[in-house]
Amino acid sequence: MHIEFRHLRTIRAIHQAGGLARAAEILNMTQSALSHQVAGLEDQAGVELFVRRSKPMRLSAAGLRMLRLAERILPEVDALADEFRALRAGKVGRLHIAMECHACFEWLFPVLEQFRHSWPDIDVDIRAGLAFEALSALNREEVDLVISSDPVKMDGVTFNPLFDYHPVFVAAAQNPLAQKPYISADDFRDQMLITYPVSRDRLDVFSEVLTPARVEPRATRAVELTAVILMLVAADRGVAVLPDWVLRDIKTHADYVTRPLGPGTITKRVYAATRTEDVTTPFMAHFLRLGRSEPVKLQRG
Repeated sequence: MHIEFRHLRTIRAIHQAGGLARAAEILNMTQSALSHQVAGLEDQAGVELFVRRSKPMRLSAAGLRMLRLAERILPEVDALADEFRALRAGKVGRLHIAMECHACFEWLFPVLEQFRHSWPDIDVDIRAGLAFEALSALNREEVDLVISSDPVKMDGVTFNPLFDYHPVFVAAAQNPLAQKPYISADDFRDQMLITYPVSRDRLDVFSEVLTPARVEPRATRAVELTAVILMLVAADRGVAVLPDWVLRDIKTHADYVTRPLGPGTITKRVYAATRTEDVTTPFMAHFLRLGRSEPVKLQRG
């Protein structure tokens, strides 16, 4: 026996309407076509599905069994159709984020807090992206967005610019480098440099200052949390280079000094890498707008 969704809808509509004429209106078809469909279904089943001499029209015992099937299956089918419509409208979906920027958690959480209120049905998750290749994961559709300051040319991937920042040197107020107007590569030779636990090519202090000058600091120490980095710096256990928005609250703190990396000004840009086809998805477009505005608030304090 070959049962289609339209057969289940027919059984349900006739049961609810109590007759062929009203059921045909519900199903937007002629009464003749509906009667022909019922006859064909009964031929397949080999039994009558309706008690035709009753008013209103009643289901037979076999018809009631088919109705129970319809009432179990059709709500799931209708719910799936609603979900697909929502997907097409961009109301539901997935936003799994990988991070190649350790300090970016500082502004990402306020962005996500605003985002979830507008898009409660979007499945949001964060993956640090430090133990695997985040951009490769984006291509494999394991994640949907990568926060990065190192754009590369990739087919099918768009690097959406979010905001610019300046890497800033921070040290304890008693550190001898506090007397300098700006910090150059040679100044790190006798310093303990505290960094995030990422590869050198992803650290601004190396990619923009030390590596081009072929300078090595006296030693390095990897620390996971920004707050711990700042605590160690305040105790003069080392120096660090952090984005300007991270240091906004300590610029006037007596325990610290902040200095530009010079003699010129270094400017870096943070991007949100997405699959090109996803850029115009409504929830993705909204996330990108929030991702551009929230860091500006942090930079302005």
